[in-house]
Amino acid sequence: MNTDGAAHSKSNDEQAIRALVKNWLAASARGDLKSVLELMADDVVFLVPGKPPFGKEAFAGSFAQMKNVRIESKSEIEELEIFANHAWMRNRLELTITPPNGAAMHRFRIHVNRVAQKSRWRVGHRAGRELAFVNDRAS
Repeated sequence: MNTDGAAHSKSNDEQAIRALVKNWLAASARGDLKSVLELMADDVVFLVPGKPPFGKEAFAGSFAQMKNVRIESKSEIEELEIFANHAWMRNRLELTITPPNGAAMHRFRIHVNRVAQKSRWRVGHRAGRELAFVNDRAS
């Protein structure tokens, strides 16, 4: 059985997920809320310790309040596995957040990500250390 097409598709999906992470970090660093929102599914849910679950609109409000904050980040995807229409990723994320006239805050996080395939890759769910991607490509 020829699996070259499946391998090529898996490689394309892996490249797309890696590009999504890179694009999210770059857009965040630029303060480009519009681009960050385009990387999210409309039904995204963020679960942050100490806060009730919130969606895309609340994320946008919080992001907009960080207008003059400098965000620097480094991402290292440690594992990325794709199985047919689903995938998962383990990502080490280092963040430095510097408010205007304030001291830099450093954060280190490891995300375990779940990915579902439909179309183009988007962030679908984030839970403290969990970040998922959905692909809403036409079936």
